[in-house]
Amino acid sequence: MIAAPPPVPAADGLVRVYPAAEPTGAGLVWMHGGGFAHGDLDMPEADDVARGLAARGTTVVSVDYRLAGVGRSDNRYPAASDDVLGAWRWTRENADRWGIARLAIGGASAGANLAAGATLRLIAAGDPLPELVVLAYPTLLAVQPAPGPGLRAALDAHPEHDRFGTDIVRTMYENYLGTSVIGAPIAAVPGLASAAELARFPAVLMINSEIDELSVSGEVFAATLRTAGRPVELVVEPGTDHGHLNRPEFPGADASIGRIADRLAALASSTSPTAS
Repeated sequence: MIAAPPPVPAADGLVRVYPAAEPTGAGLVWMHGGGFAHGDLDMPEADDVARGLAARGTTVVSVDYRLAGVGRSDNRYPAASDDVLGAWRWTRENADRWGIARLAIGGASAGANLAAGATLRLIAAGDPLPELVVLAYPTLLAVQPAPGPGLRAALDAHPEHDRFGTDIVRTMYENYLGTSVIGAPIAAVPGLASAAELARFPAVLMINSEIDELSVSGEVFAATLRTAGRPVELVVEPGTDHGHLNRPEFPGADASIGRIADRLAALASSTSPTAS
C-alpha cells in the first residue's frame, strides 16, 4: 500500500480529513467510540482506522464530536449527534474538493451508535442519505437482552471481556442522555427503531467482536433491518473482544479495517450513486 498524505484539520476543528493515497472515490465520515464520554481523534480506533482506510483508497473524515463526560452537562444528547450531522453536511459540501464521489458514514461502539442515529435523523428530515453505514461492534440499545447461551459461556470463560452488563450499559446511556432511558428517541437508541422506521435505512456493514455482550444489540438491529427488507451484512471478527480496532497490535484490527476497505472499494466501483 502507498502511504496516504498527512491528515488535515478542517471545519473549524470539528473534523480531521485523511486524504486517500490513491483515491477510489469513496469517502467515510467516521466516529470513534468511548461510551459517549471518552476518546479522541488520536486513539487507534480513530487515527489508525482512518490511516488504514486512507492507505487503501478511502478518504476518511474523522469527527471530533462533543463528549458527555463528567462536568459536561451541556454535551448531553443531541450535542454529539448534532456534531455528526454537521460533519456529514460539511463533507457533502466539500466532497469534490476531496475527490469523494460515494459517501458512507460509520463508527465504532458509541461512534457506531452516533452513525446510526444520525442516519435516522437524516431520514426523518428527508435529507440525502449515506450510501453505506458501517457499524463496528455497535452499542444500539440502552436496555439490551441477555446474551444467548453460547456468548454467555464465552463471557464466563473470559471474564476479562465481560465488561458490559445491563447496569453498566444503562448508566452509560443515562449519562449520554442526561435523563432516564425511558422514552429516549430512536436517534439516541437506534436499536429501538421499528421495521417501519428503518424502511429507508441504507445498506449496512456490521462487524461485531466475537466475545462482546454489546453484540446482542447489534444483532437486534440487524434483525429489524432484515425485517424491513434492508440489505445488511453482519460479520463476526474471530478472536476479538469489544474495542478490537483500538488494539492494532492484534490481527483482528487489521482484518476489520480490510473488510471495511473492501466494502468501500466495492461501493466506489459501483454505478448509479443513491446519495444526492
